[in-house]
Amino acid sequence: MNPLAEELNSILDQTVAGRLLSSFGRRIYFPKGIVAQSAEAKTQAHTANATIGMAYKNGRPLILKSVVQAMPILSPDESVGYAPTAGLDEARRAWKKELLKKNPSINGDAISLPAVIPGLTSGISYTADLFVDQGQTVLSADPCWDNYSLIIEGRKGGVLKGVPFFVPGRGLDIDAIDSACKEAAKEGQLRVLFNFPQNPSGYTPSKSEGDALVGIIQETARKGADVLVIVDDAYFGLFYEDTLRESLFGRFAGLDERVLAVKIDGPTKEDYVWGFRTGFLSFGSKGLNAGAYDALEKKLMGTIRSSVSCANTPAQSIMLKTLADPQTREEKKELFCLMEKRYRAVRAFVDRHAGHKVLEALPFNSGYFMSFLCKGIEAEKLRKTLLSESGIGTITLGPYLRVAFSSLETEQIPQVYETIYATAEALAN
Repeated sequence: MNPLAEELNSILDQTVAGRLLSSFGRRIYFPKGIVAQSAEAKTQAHTANATIGMAYKNGRPLILKSVVQAMPILSPDESVGYAPTAGLDEARRAWKKELLKKNPSINGDAISLPAVIPGLTSGISYTADLFVDQGQTVLSADPCWDNYSLIIEGRKGGVLKGVPFFVPGRGLDIDAIDSACKEAAKEGQLRVLFNFPQNPSGYTPSKSEGDALVGIIQETARKGADVLVIVDDAYFGLFYEDTLRESLFGRFAGLDERVLAVKIDGPTKEDYVWGFRTGFLSFGSKGLNAGAYDALEKKLMGTIRSSVSCANTPAQSIMLKTLADPQTREEKKELFCLMEKRYRAVRAFVDRHAGHKVLEALPFNSGYFMSFLCKGIEAEKLRKTLLSESGIGTITLGPYLRVAFSSLETEQIPQVYETIYATAEALAN
C-alpha cells in the first residue's frame, strides 16, 4: 500500500470513518504529484511557474475569441483555467456559507469544507467508492432513483436493499425503516441512504418523522454499530407543505461518534442549472477533528483525481456570480412559486381521486415528482400506452409510474392527469 494511503489511514483508523472505509477507500490517497506540486508552486513560484499543463500569455490563459464571446462575463481564468481537485476555494467557502444559512442549526466548525464534485451523481459514486465494498449492503427507499442500483450494485458489487419507506396516502413507514436498520446493524455496521425530497415519490418527512429517523440512527450507534448515513439533498428547498425545512445532515453530523454523515447537494436543482454538473460533498461526525476531515478530504481528492481530475471551472465561476447577485434570491422565489403552483394543481387533482381503484399515489409534498403505485395493471404497460396513444411521457420504476410535474406547464396538468387516470382505468377493464 502506498505510504501516503497508510498515513491517511493512521489518522482515520480510530474513527468511525476509518472503520467504515472500503478496501478502495483504504488504498486511495492524494498524490504529491503534478496537482499537489502545482498548488504549492501557485503560492511560491514568484519568478516563473512551469508546473501546470496550461498555456499562458501575459499571465493569462490563452483563450479563443469564440469562447470569449460565448462567456462574456468570465475572465480566462474563470472560463478555461483548471480548478483545484477539490474545487475553487472561493466556491467551496461560498457554498458552505449558503449551506449554513439554509440550515442554521448546523455547527459550521464541526463539518468539513464542502468539496466540489462533477454533479451529485458523482457524489453518490465517490461515497460508494470510499465506503462500500463488494457484498456490503446499503439501505434505501423502495422505490428509489434507479441510478442508486447502478452505482451500488453495478459499479461496486454491493447490495442495494430497498425498504418500503412509504405508507400510501400517509407518510413514512417508520417501523419498516427501524426494522431494516436493526437487521442490517447486526453485522456491526449500517449504511443507509436518505433522499429528501425523495425521487421518485416527491416526499419530505414531517418534523416528527425526522425525529424518528434521527432516533433510529442514534439507537443503532449507541448499541455499538458504526453508521454511514448518506444524505442526498438534490431537491433541497423545494418544500410545499409543513415539512422539515433543514437537512437531516446537521442532526446526523452531531449525533454520535459512531455516525458518519455525508451530505451531497449542489445548485443543480436548487438553482436550476442541471447541465452545470456541479455539486458538493461534505462530511460530518461528532467523532472527527480537523485532522480527520483533512485526511478524508485527501481520500476524496484522490478519488476525484483518479476519475475526472477536477470539476467544471466555468460552472463554478458562474455559480459564484449567481450567489453574489442580489437579484438571485428574488428570482428563485418567483421560480419556486411557479413550481408550487404546479404542485398545487397536481395535489388538487390527485386528492379528488383519492381511493382510485387502479392508481394509488405515494405520499408527496415537495420536489419535482409524484408517483403512483399501479394496482391490477403493469406500470410499464401504462407508460407505453400513454406514450403511444396520447403522446405523454412518464417513467416506470417497478410497479410505480413517476410523473415529473416540474416539466409540465400548469395549464397542461388537468388534461395530462385526466388522461393518465382514464388510460389506467381502461387497461384495468
